[in-house]
Amino acid sequence: MKSYLSLIPISAKVRRRQNRMTLLCIIFAVFLVTAIFSMADMMIRMEQSRLAEKHSQKFTFQAILDTSMGQTLFLIAGVLFLLILIAGVLMISGSINSTVAQRTRFFGMMRCIGMSRQQLARSVRLEALNWCKTAIPIGVILGTVSSWVLCAILRFVVREEFTTIPLCGVSLVGIASGVVMGTVTVLIAARAPAEQAAKVSPVAAVSGNTGSPGQARRAVRTSALPIEISLGVHHAVSAKKELVLMTGSFALSIILFLTFSVLLDWVGYLLPQSASDADLTIYGESGVNCVSPKIAEAIRGTDGVENVFGRRSVFEVPAELGQEGLPQTVDLISFDDLDLEALKKDDILKKGSDLTNVYGDNGYVLAVCDPDAPLHKGDTIQIGGGTLTVAGLLKYDLFSGDGLSHGRVSVIASSETFIRLTGIVDYSLVMIQGKVTDEAVAAINALLDEGLRLRDQREQRTFGTYVAFVMCVYSFLVIIAMVTVLNIMNSISMSVSARSKQYGAMRAVGMDGRQMTWMIFAEAFTYALAGCVIGCAAGLIIGKILFNILIQDHFAYAVWTLPVSRLLIVVLFVILATIAAVHVPAKRIRNMAVTDTINEL
Repeated sequence: MKSYLSLIPISAKVRRRQNRMTLLCIIFAVFLVTAIFSMADMMIRMEQSRLAEKHSQKFTFQAILDTSMGQTLFLIAGVLFLLILIAGVLMISGSINSTVAQRTRFFGMMRCIGMSRQQLARSVRLEALNWCKTAIPIGVILGTVSSWVLCAILRFVVREEFTTIPLCGVSLVGIASGVVMGTVTVLIAARAPAEQAAKVSPVAAVSGNTGSPGQARRAVRTSALPIEISLGVHHAVSAKKELVLMTGSFALSIILFLTFSVLLDWVGYLLPQSASDADLTIYGESGVNCVSPKIAEAIRGTDGVENVFGRRSVFEVPAELGQEGLPQTVDLISFDDLDLEALKKDDILKKGSDLTNVYGDNGYVLAVCDPDAPLHKGDTIQIGGGTLTVAGLLKYDLFSGDGLSHGRVSVIASSETFIRLTGIVDYSLVMIQGKVTDEAVAAINALLDEGLRLRDQREQRTFGTYVAFVMCVYSFLVIIAMVTVLNIMNSISMSVSARSKQYGAMRAVGMDGRQMTWMIFAEAFTYALAGCVIGCAAGLIIGKILFNILIQDHFAYAVWTLPVSRLLIVVLFVILATIAAVHVPAKRIRNMAVTDTINEL
């Protein structure tokens, strides 16, 4: 052996199984960053190609960054880079820290044969960097291939505005970001464990101190809980550094989930998707109810047409609302059944609204007004000698640009109720949904009477962009959750290995396998509970701040509500992660003979 550095590749081979989780953490971090920045680069190239084709000139990268799309893409990518960096540092630090704790005797022996503290710290850092030789190339390749798959899905499955996205493009930005991520993450993560290893004294080689918590100053309290539960909790809280790293892994994953869930809300407001979105719309030049129902019936037989529905409207109808502070006129609008069903599918109705009574001529309507207007479910409205009962309200105004009613009250009635009240049967708008070809559009246009116009909205659909964004966010959350579970499983397993002698002694004095399992579970659950509390609290605060910045500042009608369903998902995730983390190490300890656990190094 020419140098102590020669031990690094030997140690990597010997401890290949123990280092597997650390390698996976580096691979996933590099993979995520490479994929994210590669996709952002492909989107920029697509936008560059689209603008060049539209304006017949070449656009530079700087010109693309000046666009809102370019700025948004790289802002999101930059935030993801930072969060993945933090997650990677916590996970890799936990793994390296557990490895160092198990090798205390080895480091003490190296100090005995002359290795200095600086050399020992450098050895740990170089050993960590040695993992990058394998992990970074794998992560870069996986990230690049994943970007190819995503681009193919967008181009051939989602289509729409993604038909020009590049295929099999190699992004130097993505590759460089992945390499930087892997290297920086490992260097930061290895710093604290390297300092810990440097503090090991030569005496450790003789004493065999495994880096367990120091000498107990008092006995573990067991009055309220069984002994195995008390010991498990004590093991978790006594190792402060491990408690911080494990709790941080749980907490950060929860924060990431709750934070990025806000992005799903944001894209929902930015690119609203409605079941009543039309591909074609027929309207009159005069703006009054002038589209005959006969035209709507004739259109139903056209090739590619799936749904045809319409709206009628009368504005500033005299009405008695029976409440002070409300106007004495309303805008009366009719919705066909499909349009009414879309309100429920799109979750536009306020809680408690009853849509079933609105169908047909039952005298029930839906009201649209400002949030602070004194109009509630069950109130009555007098229109033209008829009495209408409010069956529910909408969360925001569908008929205004900013979602606010600005003091107006709109009433949505069924077609039957509207015709009874007004006697008007012609539509203001007729909307068409389906995979309509250009030939079909020409045929529909030929059916229109004089004074009617056809608006083609097929190219304005944003469903593809919405699906792509949601798919990317969910993919990111799933991968982060998977890495977190694997990291926690690995950390618990290494923690159990580091305490093998303690567990062997406990087995020797009579602790059975069931108690051993509960002790390990109590330790893991302590990490999980602390991480869940911190993660939920911080995640809700950060999520609320992001909601205000991204949504509420731009959509005045948006209201933040406690995400109960997401919190339930978090609790379920914590429970499953804890059970998964305990199963393997507990089974291994139960199956080991007492003499093996006592003699374990």
